Amino acid sequence: MESKKYLEDISQIKDMMNRSSRFISLSGLSGILAGIYAITGAILTYMFLLPKGDYVVLHSWNFRMIIGVLIAVAVLSLVTAYLLTSKKARKNNEKVWDETSKRLLINFLIPLVTGGVYILIKLNSQHYGLTGSLMLIFYGLALVNASKYTIGNVKYLGYAEIILGLICAALPGYGFWFWILGFGVLHIIYGSLIYFKEEKA
Repeated sequence: MESKKYLEDISQIKDMMNRSSRFISLSGLSGILAGIYAITGAILTYMFLLPKGDYVVLHSWNFRMIIGVLIAVAVLSLVTAYLLTSKKARKNNEKVWDETSKRLLINFLIPLVTGGVYILIKLNSQHYGLTGSLMLIFYGLALVNASKYTIGNVKYLGYAEIILGLICAALPGYGFWFWILGFGVLHIIYGSLIYFKEEKA
């Protein structure tokens, strides 16, 4: 009996230490909504901004509009993630912004910003073909790099994004559709798994 209580105490201490060194898991609903935002932005881009049978030219009006759509999707996703994760944190009496969340953000942004700058350099050199795959790969690397500071299985989403990005690189000409699959469909699937596993438990 004593040994059972001792093991339970050790397990609780280990769990507390794990939670204190890791950020709370992100809201599953925020992942679902991020995927919906991405698919909506892609539909608007496809219908109104993509020239038929041609690449988007850098500095053209539709290029600027596409960048605007990408920024809008990113901002909506980040705001939604912050609001829903804050709500989840309050419910669990946990902090959203502390040293751990700062480390998570830094580790997430380093690969993401590096990738963003590299993509802009390639676009400025009129190399458009790998844009979709590079976005997926660097985003996946950012998720994997930040995953050690968060509770949950976000690293698996990162692995999936990287693999999808590599497949996209091997199949040039389909970057737009792989982008929808990676940023839209995978987010919805991952968010749904988290939502029904953890938040509906």
